[in-house]
Formats: sequence, structure tokens, C-alpha cells
Amino acid sequence: MTAKAPSHIQRLITLITGALRPPAGAGRIALAYAYGIACHAIFTAAVLAMITAMFFGMSESLGQVSAPWHILANAALILQFPLMHSLLLSKRGGRILGKLAPARHAGTLSTTTYAIIASIQLLALFALWTPSGIIWWRAEGLAFAAICTAYAASWALLMKASFDAGAEVQSGALGWMSLAANRKPIFPPMPTTGLFRVIRQPIYVAFALTLWTVPVWTPDQLALAVTLTAYCLLAPILKESRFKARYGAEFETYKRHVPYALPGLTRKLNDNASNTAQ
Repeated sequence: MTAKAPSHIQRLITLITGALRPPAGAGRIALAYAYGIACHAIFTAAVLAMITAMFFGMSESLGQVSAPWHILANAALILQFPLMHSLLLSKRGGRILGKLAPARHAGTLSTTTYAIIASIQLLALFALWTPSGIIWWRAEGLAFAAICTAYAASWALLMKASFDAGAEVQSGALGWMSLAANRKPIFPPMPTTGLFRVIRQPIYVAFALTLWTVPVWTPDQLALAVTLTAYCLLAPILKESRFKARYGAEFETYKRHVPYALPGLTRKLNDNASNTAQ
């Protein structure tokens, strides 16, 4: 009889317990906690900066690059995130990550190192943006309440999707907590539960939704939303190539039954194709 895989909560409890009660090794423990504190502090700052900056349509930020150079500076801030994000997920990126931690523990800390870099990228994007000073539209009254509700719901979906995918990996906790517990990181299985039952890419879709449900619209927000939405639609293609190589037939079966990003439309197209084939 096959043993039932541990749930998300069980995995997290095991991971946290191991980190709170680590085996002896003062140097290893200090290194693990240093990476953990840095990771979660920067991650929190990045998320807060993103929520706040987009709430104001990117009209409030710390960047002060003079015109017209602020356009190039902002473009660089937008592009650095998807480009580096994708690079670090490649084999070459893995080698880069291996050089950003002590060689002995680089493999164990890879998810934490990756989360630190991604968080720094997001923090730079949203904290260092130079606003154009142009506001096209600002929601008021009932429209403001409705859009704020949609914005909060989009963030809730993003958090739910991240949890379904494996909170320990998405937050960077897997690496440093595994190091503290002095054991090899145990990655969660291929995500197929929760929102992953509905579509294959709920994290990217939820992230895209946060870009379009803001109560203030500016040229800055539009540029950000268009660019990062394109990334959210295209980047998962590379992710699915990695999943196909890693999970093989399991992923192919999942892919046949679960649509990419638009469940209703994709299922209808699949049904029509199946009926035509018959």
C-alpha cells in the first residue's frame, strides 16, 4: 500500500520544527538563520512596496531620475525582473546561484538565495520607480470600494496559489530551514491541488490580476501592467518545459486535463477538438 504524501501544512510543520530544533552545529545554524532573516525581511519589504506602489498607480515612489531619462530608468527597472527571473531558473542561473552562498551549502540554500534575489529585484522595481507625474484616472466612491475589493481579492488569490505550489519554496524558507535542520531540502510534489486543479498557472494569472485591479491609472501603471502581463503569459512556457523534463508522463497527463490560464475557454476548445476528431 502506497503511503499518503504529507499535506502542505504537514510539510511546513515538519520544516519549521526542524529549524526551531536544529542539531548541533553553531556555524551552520548561524548561516541558515542569517540567510533566513535576510530572505524574509527583503521579501516582506518587496511585497509591501509592490502593494503600495501599484495601489497608487506607480504615482508614488522614491525614484528621482530627471526627464526624459526617467523613461529609460523605468524601462530598465521593468525589464530587469523578468529577464533575471528567467535566467536564474535556467541551468546557467543555477550555477550563478551556486556562487552566491558558501560552496558547501550552496545547493541547500539555492531556493533561499533565489528568493532573496527576486525580492531585491521587486523592491528595486517598485521603490526606485520615477513617477511620470501624470494621473489619468482615480477611482472614487463605490468604484473605489469595488476596485479595492478586487485588488485585495487578487492578492488573496496570489497568496493561495503560492501556498498551493509550496509555500516553503515560494517564500525561500525551504533552503535555510533545511540547512538549519541539517538535511537535504525535500521539494513538494508537482502542484495539482487547490487552484492548480482549475488552471496550470494560477500564480502567474493571479499576479497579472494584481496589475489590472488598481484604483489609480497612470502611464506608469499601464506600462508596468502590459509588460509584466506579457511576461506572465509567456514565461510559464519555459516553466512547463522544465516540468515536462522533471515529471514526464505525470505532467503530460496533468496538462491534457487542466487548461493553461483560461479554464472555460480552453476546456471548450479542447472539447470541440475532441468532438471533431471523433
